Amino acid sequence: MARLRLMRAPLKYVQGKDSLLHFCEQLQDLGSKWLFICSHSGYKNCHDKIEKSFEGTDNVRHYEVFSGISSIGEIEKMRKIVREEGIDTVVGVGGGSAIDTAKATAYYEKIHDVSCPTVCATDAPCTGLSVIYNDDHSFNSYLFYPKNPDAVIVDSAVIANAPTRFLIAGIGDALGTYFEGRACVRTDAPSLENGGITRSAMALCELCYKTLRDYSAAAIRACENHVVTPALDAIIEANTYLSGVGADNAGLAAAHSFYNGYTGLENHPAQHGLCVAFGTLVQLQLEGAPREEFDEVQNFCRETGLPVTLAELGVTTDEQVRKIAELACVEGESIHNMVADVTAEQLYDAILAADALGKELQ
Repeated sequence: MARLRLMRAPLKYVQGKDSLLHFCEQLQDLGSKWLFICSHSGYKNCHDKIEKSFEGTDNVRHYEVFSGISSIGEIEKMRKIVREEGIDTVVGVGGGSAIDTAKATAYYEKIHDVSCPTVCATDAPCTGLSVIYNDDHSFNSYLFYPKNPDAVIVDSAVIANAPTRFLIAGIGDALGTYFEGRACVRTDAPSLENGGITRSAMALCELCYKTLRDYSAAAIRACENHVVTPALDAIIEANTYLSGVGADNAGLAAAHSFYNGYTGLENHPAQHGLCVAFGTLVQLQLEGAPREEFDEVQNFCRETGLPVTLAELGVTTDEQVRKIAELACVEGESIHNMVADVTAEQLYDAILAADALGKELQ
């Protein structure tokens, strides 16, 4: 039977300079008792703006600075607060772990959840899943939700004042969105929501890539100077919404599998988005993409500070490359969404080919 096509997205997306000053106004329909699960920097950078938005109201706000990881114990701690205080809505304020903790807490307690990212390093704020860890920080599971967050609110001024390396990592993560979605369409692979891929999803993926090409360089300069410009706002939207909703409703392929293989190395210092960017170059090699297209993506990576060689990811031995290839091709990995499937040997060859072409630019 043909797979049913579907689309999912946050119910509301709010973005702009000082948008947190309008937090209560924009999200008041979600309740009057709020639990804010904050990273240390998230609390520091967002608390005063959020509080100002509630001036003149009798809303209850509980701010909790969490442990730094979306662990089973941390989620249980937050669930207890929700039950004891009759919380209506949980808000994750910070990076991916704070947001994942908030999503999981809201899911288990059957209440509303809001994502409030303070960096643009991944597209996690808009997606309907969390990465859950054990209390010893080892990986536990992916938790998939029946819906995406009720709302996402991004303050562009907060992003502009975050370290630029996070924005660049987010650009790398977003770079894979179009190419991985395209690969899934070619094989009629399921989206991350396990549905058929709509034209709307691919339109978002294509717009994501076009936005990255047009605005990344200027956005990086803006972030380096801590100013909000139209270019920076465009990239914040691409990294957060276009990539998040696009990937959720399209799918993943070799670029993300490369990252998953990379995390199997004993030392894997590079950020997620940097690996996905190089993984996109590897995927293009696997596909036999035209040299013109490969060069376009490779030059984009070089211009934005994304890696084009293995050495830039800290990968220096043949043994490491073979391990990445083997782990990236295990059963269940998204690389198997590629046309004609991919073996570890084929991926090994593609990794070395992408690396060799990257070295030509040095």
